[in-house]
Amino acid sequence: MLAKNMQVVYKMPDALTDVVTHYCPGCTHGVIHRLIGEVIDELGIREKTIGVAPVGCSVFAYNYFDTDFAEAAHGRAPAMATGLKRVHPDRVVFTYHGDGDLAAIGTAEIIHAAARGENITVFFVNNAVYGMTGGQMAPTTLPGMTTTSSPRGRDVELQGFPLHMAEMLAQMPGASYIVRRSVHDPGHINQTRKAIKAALKVQLNQAGFSLVEILSNCPTNWGMSAMESMNFLKEQMVPFYPLGDYRIADAVKSLIVK
Repeated sequence: MLAKNMQVVYKMPDALTDVVTHYCPGCTHGVIHRLIGEVIDELGIREKTIGVAPVGCSVFAYNYFDTDFAEAAHGRAPAMATGLKRVHPDRVVFTYHGDGDLAAIGTAEIIHAAARGENITVFFVNNAVYGMTGGQMAPTTLPGMTTTSSPRGRDVELQGFPLHMAEMLAQMPGASYIVRRSVHDPGHINQTRKAIKAALKVQLNQAGFSLVEILSNCPTNWGMSAMESMNFLKEQMVPFYPLGDYRIADAVKSLIVK
């Protein structure tokens, strides 16, 4: 029992399960899960929410969200989410994936889901590396950045330039809400939470495709401490992948959380 002069200022979201995650120490996947869980609770949609996760660091997300969940093949979460939403249009369907999944193996699926204007919400965690499979170079790996498959640094003449997914998907007429956020400090975490809420409200209002790209760290595969990885995220990732709103259709501007 709380003392008379004490009050609860935070509790775990009901939309999350009370288990230990498999994420590496210092990884911000847990922070992003918490934000999504908080918004699901706030909107009162837990009982009608269906999450979809593919292969990658997100592969066990169904253990962490206390909602209905589906597991998709690598890269195929947007396609599965499309089917789920069309069969159950009254449900809130979101996908959760990393850059190796969404920007490489699932490139076709995410582009066409956006082009069709599917009424789903996508949470895209960009940490510039294949996190689960060994730290290989991803489509979002920065120029000069070392990985297990680019030990001398990404050479754009040999391996091409990184993909800017938010900018690319914002060109799709079917997309209603495309933004990029980060979780490298409390202020940006709060901005990310607002974007997550806005994206889900877009779906609740039948307004079309929404995506929140979230810049994240990967201490293990970047070979850094948690603090070093946060500094890299702020000083290297954010300048290369500018934060901002890349597409907000006129029909959804009133839904944006200030």
